[in-house]
Amino acid sequence: MNHLLLRKHIQLHLVVILLGATAILGALISLPAVELVWYRMLLAFAGLWIWFLYKGIPFRLPFSKIIPLLGIGAVVALHWIAFFHAIKVSNVSVTLGVFASTTLFTSFLEPLSQKRRIFWLEVFIGLVILSGIYLIFQYEFHYLEGILYSLLAAFGNGLFVVLNRNISLRHHPSVISFYEMIGGWLFIGFFLVVTSRAGAGLFMVPSGDIVYLLLLGFVCTAYAFTAIVDIVRMLSAYTVVLAINLEPVYGIVMALVFFPETEKMSGGFYLGALIILISVFSYPFLKRKLGKGFP
Repeated sequence: MNHLLLRKHIQLHLVVILLGATAILGALISLPAVELVWYRMLLAFAGLWIWFLYKGIPFRLPFSKIIPLLGIGAVVALHWIAFFHAIKVSNVSVTLGVFASTTLFTSFLEPLSQKRRIFWLEVFIGLVILSGIYLIFQYEFHYLEGILYSLLAAFGNGLFVVLNRNISLRHHPSVISFYEMIGGWLFIGFFLVVTSRAGAGLFMVPSGDIVYLLLLGFVCTAYAFTAIVDIVRMLSAYTVVLAINLEPVYGIVMALVFFPETEKMSGGFYLGALIILISVFSYPFLKRKLGKGFP
């Protein structure tokens, strides 16, 4: 492995650590989930816009092309709101453990989107993931609300992945992210106006949250998104996906470091989370190994 490839592998895992850190920042930020995501998306598209200007990347699209991206942005916003709300009402470990079930929803949403049959491997992996979720339910039932919101976030993430896959080949990935962030920000802004939560209080952010929000918006979102775009130019999509699957692992480990009192879970939780993670990691490997008959 040459030095450039090694640097890209290291950068990839640093980005995945940043993605895992979003859950830590979500726990540290005192803002409710809706306002938190509104600020995250505002800072993210501002950061991407600055990056476009610095790199000279053209980002203007016809209005007809922008509309579907704004709609997908609303899906991203709902997915993130559910994710951060799950952290607020449970903890980081429960949220990330259950959120790893995104593969379960993607395996069923993708065939529906592409109008193809569901393959036996997808059904099998889905059933194994369900067994892991069932174990977490059994041992951490007092976190029921967090588990349900995390499942909703996983569904939203799976839907976002499928919708993005259908549109990703038409435009630069960072440009897609830019308009999706704007769409989500506008969607949440409309919700805040309708629910009378868009007053002066929206801009009165606690001083302790400001640094965390800047890290979340600029570093863990804008930078992470653009870095992945750069990384996939040198590393295979398979390598990148496998690394991204480590996000809940890194996140749970960080949670144990930052919140040792609230993040120590039962043995049943870790067994359930392990089953989910093994399923998530084995799916692309088995799909690649079996080869024929899989898209």
